[in-house]
Amino acid sequence: MRVTGVERVGDRDGREGMTRRLIMWNLVTLEGFFEGAKKWDLDWHEYVWGDELDQLSLEQGKSADALLFGRVTYEGMASYWSTATGAVADFMNSVPKVVFSRTLARADWNNTRVVRDDAAGEVAKLKSASGKNLYVFGSADLSATLTQHDLFDEYRLCVVPVLLGAGTPLFKPGGERKRMKLRETRPLKSGGVILFCEPDRR
Repeated sequence: MRVTGVERVGDRDGREGMTRRLIMWNLVTLEGFFEGAKKWDLDWHEYVWGDELDQLSLEQGKSADALLFGRVTYEGMASYWSTATGAVADFMNSVPKVVFSRTLARADWNNTRVVRDDAAGEVAKLKSASGKNLYVFGSADLSATLTQHDLFDEYRLCVVPVLLGAGTPLFKPGGERKRMKLRETRPLKSGGVILFCEPDRR
């Protein structure tokens, strides 16, 4: 059930001339894991993936100026999408990408640049420019830094009804308490539920 009085994805996303928003998009288990016990253990995404999430991916693509990644997520995404086909693949391969890493020697995926220092400062500069939105997929370490610096404007999480028993938490323990506002919920026919949350900065 949708929360009353909220906007759909795209209603306020990506409007030219406005300050960019930084948005996290991830699938998570009921335990809060965004991957299983091994890196890129994501087979459980299949439990909820389908036409609805394909459509959401395309909606988000229309509102995106760039995708931001940590090194591990970037390498996995580059390996998969650089040889994939279809509308989502076309977007992933063409959209500007920024990978934050002190160790990555080179970034060969189309339209990618590497930032080696001060991730929070670079993202703050990107946000200050007018244009469409910036998205972070996966990238738990990068996300922890950006959350610590209160740079995310929205957290979009698709909760998948599964318990893995072990995995990598999306949100690292030890951070400050941050109250959120639930802006929208969107149930999927496949059983997942997307939560659209914004920081409550009152």
